Amino acid sequence: MAFVTISHWNATEISDEMLATASSQFVPMIMSVGASSVQMVRTGELTMSVVTHYSDAATAEAAQAKIAKIRSQAASDFPMTMESAHGGEVFGNG
Repeated sequence: MAFVTISHWNATEISDEMLATASSQFVPMIMSVGASSVQMVRTGELTMSVVTHYSDAATAEAAQAKIAKIRSQAASDFPMTMESAHGGEVFGNG
């Protein structure tokens, strides 16, 4: 069964350059540790969420140590902090 994680981030600023770097640098990093897809969603002027899809819970679990390092790098590279992270098995899909 597919598995998804969602992390919620707050920033003190979000620039076009920051969004471009997140997309070009961090999406491939997340994909390289086992994700099947990643969406970075700007949810407000200073907030964003990262939705990461995995083929199953085992793949997601195996990636979490590397994901923690990627999140730490994002927090040090950008003026932002992760507020929360959640994950679970997908039970409905359209």
